[in-house]
Amino acid sequence: MIKRKISVLLVLFTLLSLNGWAQEPVYLDTSKTIETRVKDALSRMTLEEKVELCHAQSKFSSKGVPRLGIPDVWSSDGSHGVSDEKLWDEWSSAQWTNDSCTAFPALTCLAATFNPDISLLYGKSIGEEARYRNKTMLLGPGVNIYRTPLNGRNFEYMGEDPFLASRMVVPYIQGVQSNGVAACVKHFALNNQEISRGEINVNVSARALYEIYLPAFKAAVQEGNVWSIMGAYNKIWGVHSCHNDLLLNKILKNDWKFDGVVVSDWGGVHSTDEAVNNGLDIEMGTYTNGLTTQGHFPFSSYYLADPFLKGIKSGKYEISKLDDKASRILRMIFRTTMSPNRPFGRFVSPEHSSAARKIADEGIVLLKNNKQFLPIPEGKYTKIAVIGENAARSLIVGGGSTSLKAAYEISPLQGLKNKYGENHIVYSMGYASGPSLYGAEEPSKLNLDSLRTAAVEVASHADLVLFVGGLNKNYFQDCESGDRKSLSLPFGQDKLIEDILKVNKNVGVILLSGNAVLMPWLDKTPAVLQGWYLGSEAGNALADIISGDVNPSGKLPISFPKKLEDVGAHAFDKLCYPGDGVNVYYKEDILVGYRWYDTKNIPVLFPFGHGLSYTTFQYGKPTISSKSITTADSLVVTIPVKNTGKVVGKEVVQLYVNDEKSSLPRPLKELKGFDKISLQPGEEKTVSFTLTKEDVSYYDDKKNAWIAEPGNFKIMIGASAADIKGTASFILK
Repeated sequence: MIKRKISVLLVLFTLLSLNGWAQEPVYLDTSKTIETRVKDALSRMTLEEKVELCHAQSKFSSKGVPRLGIPDVWSSDGSHGVSDEKLWDEWSSAQWTNDSCTAFPALTCLAATFNPDISLLYGKSIGEEARYRNKTMLLGPGVNIYRTPLNGRNFEYMGEDPFLASRMVVPYIQGVQSNGVAACVKHFALNNQEISRGEINVNVSARALYEIYLPAFKAAVQEGNVWSIMGAYNKIWGVHSCHNDLLLNKILKNDWKFDGVVVSDWGGVHSTDEAVNNGLDIEMGTYTNGLTTQGHFPFSSYYLADPFLKGIKSGKYEISKLDDKASRILRMIFRTTMSPNRPFGRFVSPEHSSAARKIADEGIVLLKNNKQFLPIPEGKYTKIAVIGENAARSLIVGGGSTSLKAAYEISPLQGLKNKYGENHIVYSMGYASGPSLYGAEEPSKLNLDSLRTAAVEVASHADLVLFVGGLNKNYFQDCESGDRKSLSLPFGQDKLIEDILKVNKNVGVILLSGNAVLMPWLDKTPAVLQGWYLGSEAGNALADIISGDVNPSGKLPISFPKKLEDVGAHAFDKLCYPGDGVNVYYKEDILVGYRWYDTKNIPVLFPFGHGLSYTTFQYGKPTISSKSITTADSLVVTIPVKNTGKVVGKEVVQLYVNDEKSSLPRPLKELKGFDKISLQPGEEKTVSFTLTKEDVSYYDDKKNAWIAEPGNFKIMIGASAADIKGTASFILK
């Protein structure tokens, strides 16, 4: 009898299976295309479940579909390391013991490498850490353009040139997403100041928008195939960026064919109607102001929560809007946490330490080096004085969303002690800055006069002084939500350096910052290194360069002006920067960075693309494949470069283009190619670049189109924007 019942059950189960009752749902069938799976999952969801996908459920997560086994979306700040875990609805750390990450160099350092291979390594490494922590979305990289050296978040971005940022962001994205983690490129768009960032309305020409501020985002979408993008806090032409129809619907989703998710910056949403209709997909952090508001505002009250659901049910909003948002979110989930090929990642591994050190090594820029002050071989000096708070201070904390809980951090002081020996290093603090606070500035309680006096005394008895200063990630330095107040070094550093030079001429200055600074002492000191924020391996990397174990090869991704008034954004009035609290007007238009200085013939302290080496390079004469081309053709430019020194070195060969006569004003030169090559002593290599009509085009805001205008063009090959080694000309017919 029992056997008969079992047989009947088996027959029934077989019949049910044949009728599809026991078949695996299509959305779980990884042999199907993602689009097929998304469509099937969407068909099984209720209105409520679709809406729940579109808004936060905690500070850093939004809901999946638990009933269907579709996981939540978990994001993490990731500007230069995967942030520690936070409390459910607080900015405070959850105090886990297993979430201490590797701190990688900040992105200004990555940009200074001018090396897309290093960018791929960076993205792969930080992506592995995010994957190990099971994150769906890494909130980075940032590609906002360096418009003013006062912007508090410049250190998170990739410099002042749209071509450089475009070429560096693509491999970074590919590296992150190879781990099954969505890169989230930010902040889209024109978030180029922190003052009044949540409400300032940016007035910019369409030409500057397309030529300067959008190219890196476009490359991220069309070449990097990025899976998510974060909106910006500011308004553009009167509409907030996080729900801006022109930016999100017309440009991003229609013109660029972006099929991923648009997530708001935290607290960047202000309207249900605009959020529904203007292209936002996930709303995060509403009723928070950056990091400053703790709150228990119910997630169901978000603009894309109950108000959205109510509007759908009443017929106010089209169901197609909801389905599009839900489909994009499902698509990202299937690409990440539900991907069958997702690797396992790794965390704080020796490989990641090696990567962090290599990125830092290639990004450190030697700005000045008179009489071969550097490198300093081991054993050359008996007593080396290391002076400056930044030699011993942690530079991975502070800064707002970039503050990290790192597994370790080798300070510059420790790195130099490791290299030269404890007995040969004497340290003096010299200056003090106070604690890192968000949204507030607190001076140090230490006596600055006493610190200065002690440092000068130490310097007077040393064979050599290494001053380690710059900025830090305190408020009003390199920090979210507040811009710098001055271009000068803070905390009395300029006076300290001058006082040290009075008692010891043998002074090398190492600057750690994400922004340009003034250097009134520059003529008196023989050597200057620009070190950026270098992460966990900061001290080891600096010691690599200072000792000569590694030949510096970084190039400036930003210009260092001689004074603030020389900067395009500061050459007009306060309406140009920082605005009046309501509007800001980009009066310098397309002339940003070196485009401004070169076109206006304004000398700078150090030009874009500048960086010295411990060896020397000789450039030959550039040759071109044709003297004239049509818009259907491409042009090949070649130039021989030889290492004429005695040590192996890397050089960044840079190609700029000049339109000799144009219907619309154009910059004197624009970067359109670069190649970082390694050369043994005496070795010569031929560098090749290919130019197409896109490289000589400009955006005509009257015609709303890119124009490659016939005429004469000059190609300039250089070691920086101000160090042109050779030129060639061609005609575009």
